[in-house]
Amino acid sequence: MPKTAVYNMEGKAIGEIELSEEIFAAPINEAAMHLMVRSYLAAQRQGTQSALTRGEVRGGGRKIYRQKGTGNARHHGNRAPQFKHGGVVFAPKPRDYDLAVNKKVRRVAFKSAMTAKLNAGEIIVVDKIELKEAKTKLMAAALKALQAEKKALVVLPERDENVIRATANLAGAKVSYVNTLNVYDILNAGKLVLAKSAVAGVEEVYA
Repeated sequence: MPKTAVYNMEGKAIGEIELSEEIFAAPINEAAMHLMVRSYLAAQRQGTQSALTRGEVRGGGRKIYRQKGTGNARHHGNRAPQFKHGGVVFAPKPRDYDLAVNKKVRRVAFKSAMTAKLNAGEIIVVDKIELKEAKTKLMAAALKALQAEKKALVVLPERDENVIRATANLAGAKVSYVNTLNVYDILNAGKLVLAKSAVAGVEEVYA
C-alpha cells in the first residue's frame, strides 16, 4: 500500500498516511487520460461561431452581366464566395463540441492521473488546509512552505471561503473540491495539495 508524508501548513512533516492502492497505485493508462483531457478542452469551446453561405447572404438576386459576349467568366449573382461581400465556402455554424466519455474510462483516467502524480512526487497531503483570515499573503506563505508556490491545485473536502478568497489572487494557484476534481486539472497542476480529509473523500468516491 502506497504511503506519503503528511505536512502542516508550515511545511513540516508531522506524520504519514496510507493511500488507497486502487487509486494511487493503479496501472497508468495514457490513452484514457488523453481522452479525458480532450473531452475537457472540447467542453470549454462555446461552439457559437457562425458565418453566412452564399444562399444566406443579403443581395445578389440579379445576374451581374449577360452570359455571353463580354469576355469575362460566366456569373449569376455577385454573392458567390469569390466576390466581395459574398458568402463563405463551407461556412461554420453553431455546434456542440462535447466528446462523450463513458464512466468506466473516466474512472480509469482519474486513477491513472492520481497514480502518475504520486509517482512523480507531486502530491502533498496537508493535515488541515485552513486560514484564520482571507489574506493572500497567508496562502502564498503556506504554498511556499509546502514548495508548491509555482502551480498548485488545492483540493478541499468542501467550500472554505477564506481559502478560496486568499487563493484567488495567486496566479499559479487554483482551488478545487473532491466532487469537482477532474483529470485535466490534476495533470495541469505542478503540485497537488490535498487536505487529509479530501484524500478520504477521494478514496470514498473512487475506490
